[in-house]
Amino acid sequence: MRPQLLDPRPYLADLPDPRRETRNKLHPLQDILMIVLCAVLSGVEEAFAEEKETWLRGFLDLPNGIPS
Repeated sequence: MRPQLLDPRPYLADLPDPRRETRNKLHPLQDILMIVLCAVLSGVEEAFAEEKETWLRGFLDLPNGIPS
């Protein structure tokens, strides 16, 4: 039996967003950090989000698509 991993999203949601408010701020910080965390844990360095978009949409809203 594999160990159950805790969902990091509640912890990421509590982090303050240091970005300034502009109309170009399209992606929630929580989504960006979750994509980065998944990519790092997977050992992937490039194009992770584009390749795994369907999988990521299973647990992230991504209202404006994949962040660049």
